[in-house]
Amino acid sequence: MTQSGAFPQGMITQVHGRAFTLRGDDIDTDRIIPARYLKCVSFEALGDQVFADDRQELAGAHPFDQPEHVGARILVVNGNFGCGSSREHAPQALMRWGIRAVIGVSFAEIFYGNCLALGIPCATATPDEVVRLQAAVEADPTLEWSLDLERGRCQNERAGDWEVRLDPGAREMLLSGRWDATSQLVAREAELNATLQRLPYLNGFHPL
Repeated sequence: MTQSGAFPQGMITQVHGRAFTLRGDDIDTDRIIPARYLKCVSFEALGDQVFADDRQELAGAHPFDQPEHVGARILVVNGNFGCGSSREHAPQALMRWGIRAVIGVSFAEIFYGNCLALGIPCATATPDEVVRLQAAVEADPTLEWSLDLERGRCQNERAGDWEVRLDPGAREMLLSGRWDATSQLVAREAELNATLQRLPYLNGFHPL
């Protein structure tokens, strides 16, 4: 399945869309979504608040505020992206804004796992390759890029072709659709119902 605009679901083999960059190492989850927004009842409105403090400080100059980036699907970052506290709100905020894939030098482990649970691939490349990719992305924000998870490539016909890597386990989960726990439960409904029928406390069991 190819991801473009809709929320991820099922098997994910490619992510297509425009890209933009967010430069800087050690961008933590508190910057991605400030702690005061963790009180939200649902994740629905988090997209509007992604990088809220950074965006306020830069008064419209932040990459997430640039009109040419509206609708972009691929974010290209640097090293140790998503470090800090292990809040699932961070990838939720990115996804609600519209991000469907992130490419960088490295990612904090918990952030990486939280992204995988949402079907957001976090691909890596060497520092030099990431800088080159960022320069290509910034040179023309209108270009459409393709992140191919099967081939391990990020490319645009005009701008170039970059090798990217995913952890083998994460790659297999995305390609097979096993990243999506809800779909896995739905697909195994019959087995779940059979298990429920065998549970004594759901079938007339009365303790002594």
